[in-house]
Amino acid sequence: IMLVSFDSAAEMVSDLTDDQAKLEAGINGMRPGGGTAFYDAIYFAAKEKLMMDQPRDKFRRAMIVISDGIDTESRWSRDQALEMAQKADVVIYAISTNIKREDTDGDKVLKYLTEETGGQAFFPFKIEDLDQSFENIANELRHQYNIFYRPEPLKTDGLYHPVTVKARTRRDLIVRARKGYYAPRL
Repeated sequence: IMLVSFDSAAEMVSDLTDDQAKLEAGINGMRPGGGTAFYDAIYFAAKEKLMMDQPRDKFRRAMIVISDGIDTESRWSRDQALEMAQKADVVIYAISTNIKREDTDGDKVLKYLTEETGGQAFFPFKIEDLDQSFENIANELRHQYNIFYRPEPLKTDGLYHPVTVKARTRRDLIVRARKGYYAPRL
């Protein structure tokens, strides 16, 4: 796990580690600031860290964002952040901090980012529901299948290619998958 915080800029709080004490210290040391560079944080984590794990087909990459989905400070756009997450093969899960019982523009952003990467957005309305959101994410990560797809012929154009995944004979299954992939560029 690694921790990235964001206010007016994205900042690495704790690099990739399995040291729980270090992660707890990182979380406890976070303080709210001005502005929200939400898209920059996604872009930074995907490009600077998650794309670097090699070999890329051996590791699952999941990003859990806790946000209201509103961005006020980023240099990168929503779609640039999404593209970088897709290029890094990252599944985004979101836990909304919106406690209103109505959809906001930020909620729509969280849903968009999660749906496009094969993740899911959660909307706990009370702090007591937060644990359940994390548990749902953990359960999903433990109970999912990974499918490796290699098109024939393999295109090396660096472009985005849409893909649809369906369960033909099992209507009881929920298929949550990326909407496509970026081909390698040679």
